[in-house]
Amino acid sequence: MIRFLARVCISLTLFGTLAAQAEDGYRMWLRYQAAEPTLAQQYRQQFSHLEASHSSPTMDLAIAELERGLQGVTGQKPGNDSGAKGRLLIGTPAHAPELNQLGQALSGVGPEGFVIQSLGNGTTAIAANSDAGVLYGSFHLLRLMQTGQSVTNLNIASAPSVQHRVVNHWDNLNRVVERGYAGLSLWDWGTLPAYKDNPRYHDYARINASLGINGTVINNVNADARILTDQFLEKAAALADVFRPYGIKLYLSVKFNSPMLLDGFATADPLDPEVQQWWKERTKKVYEYIPDFGGFLVKANSEGQPGPQDFNRNHAEGANMLAEALEPFGGVVFWRAFVYAPEQGDRFREAYDEFMPLDGKFKDNVIVQIKNGPIDFQPREPFSPLFGSLEKTNIALELQVTQEYFGFSYHLAYQGPLFTEALNADTYAQGEGSTIGKILAGEVFDYQQTGMAAVINPGNSRNWTSHPFVQSSWYAFGRLAWDVNLSSDAIADEWLRQTFSNDAEFLKPMQEVMAISREAGVNYRMPLGLTHLYAQGHHYGPAPWHDKSGRPDWTAYYYHQASEDGIGFDRTQSGSNAIEQYHQQLTKKFADPATTPEDILLWFHHLNWDYKMDSGRTLWQELVHKYDTGVAQVKQMQKAWESVKDYVDTERYQRVKALLEIQLRDAKHWRDACISYFQSVNGLPLPKGAAKPAHELEYYKRMEKELYVPDPWYPEPRGH
Repeated sequence: MIRFLARVCISLTLFGTLAAQAEDGYRMWLRYQAAEPTLAQQYRQQFSHLEASHSSPTMDLAIAELERGLQGVTGQKPGNDSGAKGRLLIGTPAHAPELNQLGQALSGVGPEGFVIQSLGNGTTAIAANSDAGVLYGSFHLLRLMQTGQSVTNLNIASAPSVQHRVVNHWDNLNRVVERGYAGLSLWDWGTLPAYKDNPRYHDYARINASLGINGTVINNVNADARILTDQFLEKAAALADVFRPYGIKLYLSVKFNSPMLLDGFATADPLDPEVQQWWKERTKKVYEYIPDFGGFLVKANSEGQPGPQDFNRNHAEGANMLAEALEPFGGVVFWRAFVYAPEQGDRFREAYDEFMPLDGKFKDNVIVQIKNGPIDFQPREPFSPLFGSLEKTNIALELQVTQEYFGFSYHLAYQGPLFTEALNADTYAQGEGSTIGKILAGEVFDYQQTGMAAVINPGNSRNWTSHPFVQSSWYAFGRLAWDVNLSSDAIADEWLRQTFSNDAEFLKPMQEVMAISREAGVNYRMPLGLTHLYAQGHHYGPAPWHDKSGRPDWTAYYYHQASEDGIGFDRTQSGSNAIEQYHQQLTKKFADPATTPEDILLWFHHLNWDYKMDSGRTLWQELVHKYDTGVAQVKQMQKAWESVKDYVDTERYQRVKALLEIQLRDAKHWRDACISYFQSVNGLPLPKGAAKPAHELEYYKRMEKELYVPDPWYPEPRGH
């Protein structure tokens, strides 16, 4: 215990010492800056001393966090004089009989939730049914203080909406991170397990625990079979030891044909008894290293990854084999629904067509992990029709924080609006109001367990995410996984206050920036439901001019279908009829262009260039208008950032200022390249005042190649 506390103190001290060198973003939203004097005095009086019901690794972390946070916010470290006024009591009823008076409130928050309540007699309690719940409650109290809220007469009861709140890393064992734009992998495999007390590992766990995240998948879904060898299990176990006190379980991505790759099996057929036994023995070995191991994440039969279909078996048979191996230990399988094959006429349909016939055939410890949209993390997608359709199969929502399609680490694009757009989407599964958020919260179907996962991909950059504002999307995911009913605006306000300033002169312009940044990224890239106009491979610059053969080769033309007659992908009955995969209310809505929301119009309809939009403009004019609007919004973001210079430290101010200049350059390039191409297809004049396209498309093709300069450390990604 003494060694553990020393380790924690070293981590917390180093976290603060390193951060004191410069305000570089390392501390993220855990800065604990001094409150304004009146509030600081209130906080000091209310929390003059701290008392814990008991000691454990997790409780000791809560104590250390509260001491550090209170000292930062109030300027005074809490004492331990039990007779003084202003008592903060933290713990569980099992160890503190005084907390039994909160029994009714605690019974409603489950094993991970917490209650923060003013008990009278100058006592404020943070109570929970588990030590992890106490830690989460401690972070929440500090959040209230960091955002300048009153903490008198508190009566808060909070429980997570979703059981499994998991972050996914696409880190390879050579430390290259696919779709990672913030340096090499956090996991320094060469120094593990010896150097498991790397302060970054502890601070990474603190960051996640502050949001209530309770799981992490540490390696790439395009998995390397070696992760299951003793060599790497010993290293993974060292990380699990660090994460455990923070309430975080470790998961591993595994390759489906591992028996063939590691032990020379002739097959990985999930119905082969020898293969089944291999997985049982290997899983037992994993639990010998990591007793509280969370389970496996699997990408199968997608983008060349092996899977059960290679052996004429289906996804349920493959997932259930792994589930049986994990079942004795309480582990789960996250089985990804991201699948597609070139022979499929419409990639949109693939996941639904493969998984719906298997509904109800997966074991109870299998969770089908579904991307928010039916294609691939595009800036805007309709929700995947699997949500609201898989009634008998546990599901998880997969979101993306790393900005694969939003300008890597160069563009400011807060993803909170995208996440809430997905969660608030109505599936009509059991009538109006059957939102994805309610489905994940277990309010629609009788699921055994649900989850939310986010691909976060931080690296060894000092500020974790390279662009400071990518942190906001990580924060938004964690907050929404805890409470699916939060608004993106409220989350942005919390993040801005903790990460930068509580000053109203700072908050007002930056709240506007956060609100428009995602929409700006949509507008200058792919407005009105266009999709996948990116260059293949790196997904950074625009390349709308790909092969016009019409083959399902996933090039840009396949998605936009632009011709002299019009633009857009017909997914109605006259096309792929993908709209039939939704419930009747939505199928009817999407069947008619007039009732299809304009922001996804071209997802479902191939329309003439002169189709009349709600604005009165033609489709062509509206498309140009949207591209121009996106560029204008980036200029608006620049102006707002310049206006808050006096409220931001020099290092972060200059970094974001420079990145916004890059973003404006790229936004103009996207606009001009796409308008040029589409005008060359339709031959129509530009609307008055619109940006003039280049006369030479080849210029833009060359520009695309120059715009993206790959780092020699990073090979071209394989897709996910």
